[in-house]
Order: sequence, then C-alpha cells, then structure tokens
Amino acid sequence: MQPTDPKTMIRVARESGGEAHVEPVNLGERVRELRRSLGWTLEEAAGRAGLARSTLSKIENGQMSPTYDALKKLAQGLAISVPQLFTPPSKQQVMGRMAVTKAGEGQSQATVTYEHELLAPSLSKKQMLPYRATIRARSFEEFDGWVRHDGEEFLYVLTGIVRLYTEFYEPVDLRRGDSAYYDAAMGHNVISLSDEDATILWVTSLI
Repeated sequence: MQPTDPKTMIRVARESGGEAHVEPVNLGERVRELRRSLGWTLEEAAGRAGLARSTLSKIENGQMSPTYDALKKLAQGLAISVPQLFTPPSKQQVMGRMAVTKAGEGQSQATVTYEHELLAPSLSKKQMLPYRATIRARSFEEFDGWVRHDGEEFLYVLTGIVRLYTEFYEPVDLRRGDSAYYDAAMGHNVISLSDEDATILWVTSLI
C-alpha cells in the first residue's frame, strides 16, 4: 500500500442530483479538526492512536506521508473509520435555535407513577426530549407492564435514590449523581427507594 500524501487534497466524490460532486479535503487539517472536536491534546490523541506525538504533529502540519497502517491506527484512536478521515464535515445551515427554561416553568405532565416537567417546550421538531421527572412509584407492580418507546434514553439522578428496572438486565440502584444510558425500546421502569419522591433528569432521543 502506497503512503498517502497529506499535502495532496483528497478528492471525495459525492452523488448530487445524479452528478458527482468533488470536494477537496486536507488530511492534516481534517485530523486536527477531529482531535480538537474531542478536546484532546496532541499527546492524548497520539497515545490513543499508538503513534508518537511528533508523528501526529507532522501529519497535522502536512510534513509527512502516513502509511496505511498509521492511518488505521489514527482512525481507531479517533473512533472513526479510515474513510471518515477523508470525509469533509457536514455543512448544514446553522439554525441558531435556543430555548431557556427557568426553574418550575416547564410543561407539567403528571401520571400515576411519574410527574414529568418537559423542558424547552417551546421548541418544535427537537431531536432530543429533555424533562425533569419526579418518581412517585415505590414498586414495580404499580406499572401496567414495561414502558418502552423508540430511541435511546439518558437518566441522571438529581435527588434521592432510584431503582432502574430493565427487561434484559438486573435491577440497579442509582443515587444522586449516578446515571444510565440505555435502549428505550427495551422495557424499562424506575421507582423511588427514598422516603421522599426522587427526582431525575431524563433525556430521550427522537431520531
């Protein structure tokens, strides 16, 4: 395998309206952009990729041509595929959307087991659904079967102690500051183990 010249603009062909669109990508700039997006120093990125710091620095500055083996290590260290090293970032239009929800100003939705406070209710077509939940349930039997829905879900305990039941795992107890990320299509229920109702932050993906 011939080494890749980082000084050469790599051309990535994309199909657009039946015609190929060619867009140049500079490998060194792309690697630097990926590293910085992860908040890593040269030392951190080089260590994760199993490369010398000087080697990574030369790649980023277009001072050397990495071999394919070096590219594979670099991609693995950045947790991407080799082709993604040569794929330009998406140039989506910046919408600049923002919503601020002051304490207690969320949209309330109460159920027998939970009391939800939907956050950022004014934004439509969100890709995430954030809400603060007060856990009223004290036993699994209070639920009418498993809760399940599309997407993935992140749970962060704000106050109290909760027990997270999931369809394929043993129940786990979570305290303030603990969190869990799971497939929301998997059956799941949460109960409070505290004397008072526990509160959690829930974020559900909508894609």
